[in-house]
Amino acid sequence: MPKMKLKTHKAAVKRVKVKKSGKMVHRTAGQDHFNSRETGKARRNKRRDGLVSDTIAGNLKKLLPYS
Repeated sequence: MPKMKLKTHKAAVKRVKVKKSGKMVHRTAGQDHFNSRETGKARRNKRRDGLVSDTIAGNLKKLLPYS
C-alpha cells in the first residue's frame, strides 16, 4: 500500500514564512488597530517581522511538512 501524504496545516501556512536557511518568520502581533496611542518607537518596531523561537519552530515543522 502506498505511503500516505501528510496534510499541511493551512492556518500555519498563512502565519509563518520559512526562509531559505530554514528559520521561520512571523508578523509582529498587535498591528491592526489602536496604534495611535503607541510611542513612535513601538510603532516602528511593529513593522518588522519577528523570528519564531526554536521551541515553537519545532511544533510548526510538524504542521508544515513540505516547507
